Amino acid sequence: MVDNMQIKQLEEISKGLRRDVVEMVYRTGDGHPGASFSVADIITALYFHIMKIDPTRPDWEDRDRFVLSKGHSCPILYAALARKGYFAPEHLMTLRYLHSILQGHPYAPKTPGLDSTAGSLGNGVAIGLGMALAARIQKKDYQVFVATGDGELGEGLIWEAAMAASHLKAGNLTVYVDNNNYQSGGTVDEVSGPYPIAEKWAAFGWHCQEIDGHDLGQIIKATAIAREVTDKPSVIVARTVKGNGVSFMVGDNTWHKRVYNEAEYKQALRELGGVL
Repeated sequence: MVDNMQIKQLEEISKGLRRDVVEMVYRTGDGHPGASFSVADIITALYFHIMKIDPTRPDWEDRDRFVLSKGHSCPILYAALARKGYFAPEHLMTLRYLHSILQGHPYAPKTPGLDSTAGSLGNGVAIGLGMALAARIQKKDYQVFVATGDGELGEGLIWEAAMAASHLKAGNLTVYVDNNNYQSGGTVDEVSGPYPIAEKWAAFGWHCQEIDGHDLGQIIKATAIAREVTDKPSVIVARTVKGNGVSFMVGDNTWHKRVYNEAEYKQALRELGGVL
């Protein structure tokens, strides 16, 4: 399915996307780096190996779709879109500027390559279900992928959508839960208590897998397995670490939304293989 050389290449891409996030947040003075880093490997696998997409045709009807339900993590998604060629990388340094094409949460009308707007948490699974059902109605074979946070599972709409997706046998819908065990107010155990996550999705009739969300091989393999399940939607609970990739960010929830000072910026780039 994927060899060691491809995995190494994807790992380097993922480090490059994290470097882009460091640059964006440092130079524009805003953003959510910790939450971006926990989902970085999932987005790398999707945009650089798994999804059927064409940057020269962002509105191609047969493309696979991706919905970033945890929209505050958009810096890592913007980095992926830029590196895939949807827009010039120079735009990354305008993150959150008033008239930028890269807003603080994904706004599809402004950003080439975005399939969905996001902002208020909890909407992504329902949006993804709508896309999956549209494919069925139009007799298209595209896949729909959604990334949601574990803290976001406290939103009731997610479970309404999960119940509907199972009832409607949306086999072309795959949801990744970015299970980094943190949300803005603390650990998910403290704030919303979603565990056991996989068992809850299984109770709603979903095909469930649990993986290491920073192992690109596992991400790709689990997604391939999910694709083969056509009579029910799939969820992949990805165990991740907030701030993964930079030592002083790992497991530190203050990096949910925080800007690097000069010393932190330089250290982060060094650890990610960047050139100062």
